[in-house]
Amino acid sequence: MVDLERVLDDAGLSNPHVREYVAHWAGVTGAERVEVVSAADDARLIQEALDAGELLPAGEGRYYSRSYYKDTARAEERTIVATSDERDKGVYNNWKPAAEMKPKLIELMTGASEGKTMYVIPYLMAPKGSPLEKFAAGVELTDNRSVVLQMIRMSRVGVEYINDLGDNFVKAVHVTGDLENLGQGTPDDKRYFVTVADERTILHFGSSYGGNALLGKIAHGLRQGSYDGWKNGFLVEQFMLLGITDKETGRKYNICGGFPSASGKTNLAMTLAPDALGDRYYVEFYGDDIAWLWVGDDGKLYGMNPENGVFGVAKDTNEKTNPTAVESIVPGTGAIFTNVAYNEKTEEVWWEGKGPKPTDLDGWLDWKGEPIADRSDDDADLPWAHPNSRFTTTLENVPNVAKDFEDPAGVEIHGIIFGGRTRDREPLIRAIDDIAEGVYDGLTLGAEATAAADGLEGVLRYDPMSMRPFMSYAEADYAAHWLKVIGAAEEKPVFAHVNWFQRGDDGRFLWPGYRENLRPLVWLMQYKNGEVEGTRTPVGVIPTKEELNLEGCDEQTLADLDTVLTIDVERWQQEMGHREKHLAQFDGLPEEIWEAHRRVTKALDDA
Repeated sequence: MVDLERVLDDAGLSNPHVREYVAHWAGVTGAERVEVVSAADDARLIQEALDAGELLPAGEGRYYSRSYYKDTARAEERTIVATSDERDKGVYNNWKPAAEMKPKLIELMTGASEGKTMYVIPYLMAPKGSPLEKFAAGVELTDNRSVVLQMIRMSRVGVEYINDLGDNFVKAVHVTGDLENLGQGTPDDKRYFVTVADERTILHFGSSYGGNALLGKIAHGLRQGSYDGWKNGFLVEQFMLLGITDKETGRKYNICGGFPSASGKTNLAMTLAPDALGDRYYVEFYGDDIAWLWVGDDGKLYGMNPENGVFGVAKDTNEKTNPTAVESIVPGTGAIFTNVAYNEKTEEVWWEGKGPKPTDLDGWLDWKGEPIADRSDDDADLPWAHPNSRFTTTLENVPNVAKDFEDPAGVEIHGIIFGGRTRDREPLIRAIDDIAEGVYDGLTLGAEATAAADGLEGVLRYDPMSMRPFMSYAEADYAAHWLKVIGAAEEKPVFAHVNWFQRGDDGRFLWPGYRENLRPLVWLMQYKNGEVEGTRTPVGVIPTKEELNLEGCDEQTLADLDTVLTIDVERWQQEMGHREKHLAQFDGLPEEIWEAHRRVTKALDDA
């Protein structure tokens, strides 16, 4: 039996509350060994993982991992928010009573780490000294070395982050379980990913993949953080965060925003200025996935990315779509690739959308580890990489990471944007001055469903604030909290909705996207400053063609501007009916939101 006291002493872990927590769960899980880790252990742990075959080399200073083939994505139906108060139940948060879920998880975890090492990961989801530091500290216990390596990349890891915090830490327990015998996706599914939000406890059983296992990320950084924010006056959102510096004026603007899946969030977060505007504007990266927002003592709205790394989707990441991401995962960065294709002879990696598919199949294995050269004709067109394959890298590897990304004070937020994926109704950008209408717009955010999905092509799958899978309390309370926090700011951010995905009748995208998306964001900041007026419409203010900086745009883009800067009133009127049904699900929605809905509806009817 491990001498736990000696292990904790040797690691310098002095917080008595953490020591008690570790001892308790070591007993429950039956772990044979306990090891406290820090970021300084990364090289040793990498070598141990390579020696054990848990990682494979992917060129100099890069690594490849493969998860169990049934364990490759977030499992929303198995992800639960549990509290002791049924009033926390929302439409989307899969609420269950804590008294039901905690015994179930303890039973599943009892003895489940027998013969394994329990790794103790003290972490911080914020720069040290942040005003939200006491909500950002956690200790993840895991029996999986790969999880440790990913957490070292995604958070700040070391005992120094939790020794002085008393009991102000999130208790996060991850037990992998017997992945091949968990009944994934069947009625006998044994997986549970539970955030006991009112006890600041996270219990995840039955996965070694992504947010199911990296508990500082989604479970703490979003679900638990969101609940803590509700109770303590700040916002936690699945938002990207970037900074734009106008080198001509010296002014800097910081914009955060939410985008449903496949709506371009990471590509926008890591964007660069288009070549034609590069001499004037410099874009800095803060984060691609999570933002914590609060009002400072000076009345300004501040934000920060609580993460220390990027857990990006590999598919379609290339020099055109996201050159910043490509540069952040080059050899020597310590990047970890998960579930991409791998060449066991050359140690290369590949995924769909990376570039030309290799023609010499020798040595290439697909994401399941099966030789691609052995595929039958029927399987020849199957993807080489899993569609949700990932790369993990630290923020310091991102070439244009903001110089102040570690500033505990955060950065002032000047704009909040929402971006869906719609082909014909949403213009390129529409600014929203009214707070209630901005929050209303976020609550009705969505991306178009496809006919293949449910036969409702053109109808949105609503994803409020892009938080549908991550909400930890009821939507009506969520809306009220947004109104309260943003309403408390003396200097209000401007809201906007963006859409890079309008298509013509021939199916062609009408806006080039990618780096060109900086142009409407620059316009938004000019609008906030009163430098441009735009055209007022029933659903917000849109730019005139003369106001957008179009230097360097091609003739086709210029020709399509009349369409992407137009409001289709008839299509908007159809949308308002869908919105009303969507919002009606949320009992007790603040009257300000309904008033905003009625104002927009009337303005459209009057138009």
